[in-house]
Amino acid sequence: MLSLQWCGCADDSAKVVNDYQKAKVLWITVGLLAVFFVAEWSVGLWSQSLSLQADAGHILSDITALVISLLASFLAQQPAKKKATFGHQRIEVLAALVNGLGLLAIATFILLEAIQRWQHPAAILGLPMLAIAVLGLIVNLLNITLLHPHTHDDLNLRGALLHVIADTVSSVGVIIAALAIHLWDWWWADVAISLVVATFTGLSALSLVQESLKIFLEYAPESIDPVDVEISLKSFPGVVEVEKLHIWTISLDKVILCANLTVECATIQECDRLLTKLETHIQKSFNIAEITLQLTSYQKPSALQIHPLFNQDLVLMLSASKNNSNRNHS
Repeated sequence: MLSLQWCGCADDSAKVVNDYQKAKVLWITVGLLAVFFVAEWSVGLWSQSLSLQADAGHILSDITALVISLLASFLAQQPAKKKATFGHQRIEVLAALVNGLGLLAIATFILLEAIQRWQHPAAILGLPMLAIAVLGLIVNLLNITLLHPHTHDDLNLRGALLHVIADTVSSVGVIIAALAIHLWDWWWADVAISLVVATFTGLSALSLVQESLKIFLEYAPESIDPVDVEISLKSFPGVVEVEKLHIWTISLDKVILCANLTVECATIQECDRLLTKLETHIQKSFNIAEITLQLTSYQKPSALQIHPLFNQDLVLMLSASKNNSNRNHS
């Protein structure tokens, strides 16, 4: 027998409101960063500060990443149609991957510029550098406050938050470098902070890239072990075998499970009850909301088959053989 069931999603109206709030937060963050980028880039060129210029480049990447995030969020809300049977939710994961790769590119750029500046030092104005760094710290802390509440179930927004956190650390580093340059004329502090920023930026991007790639490669989530799921399903009375068990992630908050189960059920009603128990157990134990289970009735092996030769009546066989012999002699 075959029995399929697919569990529903959360309330649509609540999801629409949540998506609208996320988009609003992203637009506010983009606006704040755009204004600050112009100020930081201008002061960075004027003061000859590498750390300010590097951070301004990071800000520009943040703006690009957030615009991609807004586009991805909009496309992800579009209903599934034609060949996009899962909708467009993977676009959010793609945007997160682009964000992570962008961070790695920025880290490499800062590293190369720091090496060049070490070989060819330049005079740096400490006070303008300090003022814009403090302003950057304020802007970034405000953006973190806006983004953080919405990042728990959204990989895309988590990537945007990582960008802003990297900017915040960069702002703190620039403040330290500006004080060192203004008070003691330590020009090398600007280069040193740039190297620290590059290292932190690269490390913060690795986890984002790794998690995004795991989703694209359709790995099971870290929190779910497929072996444990299989053992749990087999523990139910009536379940004989579990085959073709697949667990994968569409987006950070959507995990899907499907499997073929061979079961021993006397009636259709008994199979339906078993299916309900299995789905409820998976939902509660592994927090998987979307489940597709195929139940196939167990076929007991039949008794040993006797060769057709031994099923024939011996008298009939001898009689047929005698008749054939008589016809041949005649």
